[in-house]
Amino acid sequence: MAKVKNLIIKGSDDKPIALDIFFNETHEQQPVIIYAHGFNGFKDWGNFDLIAEQFLASGFTFVKFNFSHNGTTPDTPEDFTDLEGFGENNYTKQLYDLGLVIDWVQHPANSLRYGIDKERIGLVGHSMGGGICILKTAEDSRIKALVTWAAIGACKTPWGGWSKEKMMEWKQSGVAYYTNSRTRQEMPLHYQLYEDYLLHDKQLDIPKAAATLPIPWLLCHGTEDTTVPVKVAYQFAAANPKATLLTVSSDHVFGRKHPWNPLEQPIPMQEVINKNILFFKQHL
Repeated sequence: MAKVKNLIIKGSDDKPIALDIFFNETHEQQPVIIYAHGFNGFKDWGNFDLIAEQFLASGFTFVKFNFSHNGTTPDTPEDFTDLEGFGENNYTKQLYDLGLVIDWVQHPANSLRYGIDKERIGLVGHSMGGGICILKTAEDSRIKALVTWAAIGACKTPWGGWSKEKMMEWKQSGVAYYTNSRTRQEMPLHYQLYEDYLLHDKQLDIPKAAATLPIPWLLCHGTEDTTVPVKVAYQFAAANPKATLLTVSSDHVFGRKHPWNPLEQPIPMQEVINKNILFFKQHL
């Protein structure tokens, strides 16, 4: 078994996507799981290699990546050093990035294709990444099974609860700032984020996409989540007969934090991982 860290592929606006792949060196093609991180997140948040290794040991190839405009760079994949890039991020760029990662997984020139069964692709998305995975699954038939962790219910992060006054200030100044609770950085959000949402509101309609997903879907959500209330998951499950809901007594990140130094996951996260692996074994 092997892993390759920080491979670079071209993303939205030609900005790089840093990508990790965990695969079996026996040349046996395995179903591939692709993970999409959330807002203010990155592929290595909370020592995500530990999670990837569990999927690998269970018979899957595992791919995780940094969205091209998430604020990190290939040289600093765990730090927000590209704040200008972060400010230019939006939902359609993330959808495009996820499509490019799927393209890379399936591309005949991919030197690691021997470890990938390109016809059996599953997605895992956390929070905003969960919303992106819902939207991508609704439009891309290459995806055969979906898992979401605390997925958002609308493409309105982080302005969904802002006042009219703050929205007007945002429009007038062209930029608003969001405080990263972990790093205390003031993260710029350019007004194009909202303009892009208005321009593509039908494509970015998560509830509509969620109700029409034609493939098996496992929703995982913490009952004590204060970032995305668990009622969002219940609404998704009620709207789609293909969806199965798993709730655990935990928060938005299932008990993890960054950095994460222990070699074991918190109990809620491990429960989610175990159920994810069983789900993908059944449906991929």
